Amino acid sequence: MGKFGGFGGGMGNMQQLMRQAQKMQQEMMEAQEELKTIEVTGTSGGGLVEVTMTCEKQVSAVKIKPEAVDPDDIEMLEDLIVASFNDATAKAEEIREQKLGKFAGLGV
Repeated sequence: MGKFGGFGGGMGNMQQLMRQAQKMQQEMMEAQEELKTIEVTGTSGGGLVEVTMTCEKQVSAVKIKPEAVDPDDIEMLEDLIVASFNDATAKAEEIREQKLGKFAGLGV
């Protein structure tokens, strides 16, 4: 082992490390781009309210079934929307972790 903790070998090893870093950076960028296209749907109230978003947390759709709309209980509908949004967010975070977890510590 060299005096620098196993990084002996000079420039050859440094170039190899740089290639590996560039490859990881490219893979991370590809994973981030993929997350922009993956959609998840969160639901609440047994499917009365659905919120669809990308894994980059951009909401693309909100669906509310007519039976969820009670003019005398708007608060319930608001709660269902919040719950659906939170469900979709949790699903998006799970997928983000699957796709980007291996890049933890690299500024992701």
